[in-house]
Amino acid sequence: MPASQERAPVHTDWLRNTLTVSGPVEAMASFREAAAGSGVIPWRYDLERMQEDWFLGLAAPPDGERAVSLQGARILARRLRDAVAVNQQRAMARMATDRRCPFDLHRLLPIPPLILELGPDEPEAQAWLRAHWGTTRGLRHVRELPAAGDRRRRRMGEMRVEFWSADWSPWQALLRLRHASPSLTFDLVPDYASAGDA
Repeated sequence: MPASQERAPVHTDWLRNTLTVSGPVEAMASFREAAAGSGVIPWRYDLERMQEDWFLGLAAPPDGERAVSLQGARILARRLRDAVAVNQQRAMARMATDRRCPFDLHRLLPIPPLILELGPDEPEAQAWLRAHWGTTRGLRHVRELPAAGDRRRRRMGEMRVEFWSADWSPWQALLRLRHASPSLTFDLVPDYASAGDA
């Protein structure tokens, strides 16, 4: 199957990573500014299709035993759709001003609008993420850790972040970041022992 038609694994393993970025103070300040974002990826979701998929899953579950009536399945599917729509609107509203995510891959290596229009589960979108980020989902639980560097090196800056990535570390993203910022050092340490659900 061509790479453009490959789908993400049915079950996603989440891998904890620690990334240390270091370099001259001025370059680090620029990188921090560029990397800080909302952590939101502005995917276009097909809400009608999602509602239909939820309804079908509730109306005809794989084990054959329906837990709700058909009317209940319709109502629940519609409410799930509405909740996704509201959540997405709130997330999109935060994108312009929220900078709480210290390592936002979409800010550093933006997903093109045509790929965003496809939605996160389409084969072409998955192929783009694998090729440009090295992972098939946005990073989760991104947080800054205390710097571990030698504070006597006053001309050097450091940023340490922890995050969870889907199935693989974002190695493709790091290759691109290293190329774009040759004065910085990117040191990634994956924690394979903690892989699982994030």
